[in-house]
Amino acid sequence: MAGRKTKHAPPSSTLLLLVRHGQTPTTGKLLPGRAAGLHLADAGREQAEKVAARIAELTRIDAVYASPLERTRETAAPIGRALKQRVITHKGLLECDFGDWTGAQLSDLMKKPEWATVQRAPSTFRFPGGESFTEMQTRMVSALDDIRSRHPGGVVVCVSHADPIKAAVAHAMGTHLDLFQRIVIGTCSVSAIAYSGHGPVVLTVNSTGSSLADLKPS
Repeated sequence: MAGRKTKHAPPSSTLLLLVRHGQTPTTGKLLPGRAAGLHLADAGREQAEKVAARIAELTRIDAVYASPLERTRETAAPIGRALKQRVITHKGLLECDFGDWTGAQLSDLMKKPEWATVQRAPSTFRFPGGESFTEMQTRMVSALDDIRSRHPGGVVVCVSHADPIKAAVAHAMGTHLDLFQRIVIGTCSVSAIAYSGHGPVVLTVNSTGSSLADLKPS
C-alpha cells in the first residue's frame, strides 16, 4: 500500500563479557604491568576454571579474545576449551603501561605524592616512562570497538586487566575517568556491556557468582 512505512527490526546488540584475569602470586602486592613471566597462582587457575564454567552455560559465544600477557591467556584458555574455540590475542586489551613503576611494591607506591593524583585525578596522570590513563582508556575503548565490529549482534568474551576494564565500564556509563577508581573489578569477575546503535548499556559489573544467562537490556 502506498504511503505505508516499512517497519525495521531494532538494531541487534553486541554483548561483550569483560573478564579480568585470575589471581597471580603478586595480586594486591606489586604493580606487574606488562612485565613478562607472570603466571596464574593455583587459586587463579581455579578461578579461571570456574569462570569458564559460568560462561559455558550461555547458549552462544561467538569469540574469545585475550590480552597477550601470560596471565590473561592462561585465564582465557579454559574458556576456549569449554567453548571449543581458539583464543584470539588482541594487543588493545593489554594492561596499562606503568613505565618506571612496573614491578614496584604497591605499599611503596602508595607513599609517593603522585599516588593521590592516581586515585583522585587519574585523567591528569601519566606513568613515568609509560602510558597515561587517558591513553589507556582510549586504547581499550578502541579495542572493544574493533572487536564488536567483527562480531555485530554477537556475544564475545574479552579477557583483560583491572584498570582497562574499569576504564571501559566508566566510558560506557558516561562516567568521567577521574571517577573510574571507584569501580571495583575483582580477579576473574565478569562485567557485561551491550552495545547497540543507541549506545552502550552496562548490564553487570564485577560479577563473580551469579548466572550470566539472564544478561540482557531491560
